[in-house]
Amino acid sequence: ININMTIYISLLRGVNVGGRKIIMNKLKKLYESLKFSDVKTYIQSGNVIFKSSNNSSKELEEMIENRIREVFDFHIPIFIRTTPEFESIINNNPFPREDPKKIYVTFLRDTPVSTDLKEINLIKDESEKCLLNDKELYLLLPHGYGRTRLSNNLVEKKLQVLTTTRNWRTVNKLYELAHNN
Repeated sequence: ININMTIYISLLRGVNVGGRKIIMNKLKKLYESLKFSDVKTYIQSGNVIFKSSNNSSKELEEMIENRIREVFDFHIPIFIRTTPEFESIINNNPFPREDPKKIYVTFLRDTPVSTDLKEINLIKDESEKCLLNDKELYLLLPHGYGRTRLSNNLVEKKLQVLTTTRNWRTVNKLYELAHNN
């Protein structure tokens, strides 16, 4: 047993929408084929927890993206965080007193060149709030993610960085699964 294994949480963007279908047990096998261990998937939207001795999130993202392209013949951006990074995301929630059903986290692939949210603030509804913390954009959306204009595409365009979004319940569940892995 390799004791230098790190537990990672990977988020796939746009899986099982727009014709880019991946069945979770096939995704699990794909991760195992990359020699990752203790692979677990959570719900159908491409959340995978795994262990690896590779300690470069960037290399892991590239490896997984390349294997998905080989196996499924389409490109899906991968976002990787460690368990301590997820714990920090949860602990840094700027909306701790708000209804958790209205909180979302948009994960950024990289730290954005510009952290100015002025253009995003001009687009969002006045009841919505957003706060950038390094590589996560916290969203408080009283009317839900389905009704906001702050989609991944819009945030990507404004911050010029790849993104994927998860609701607060999923963020917490992924941390719990990783923490207990």
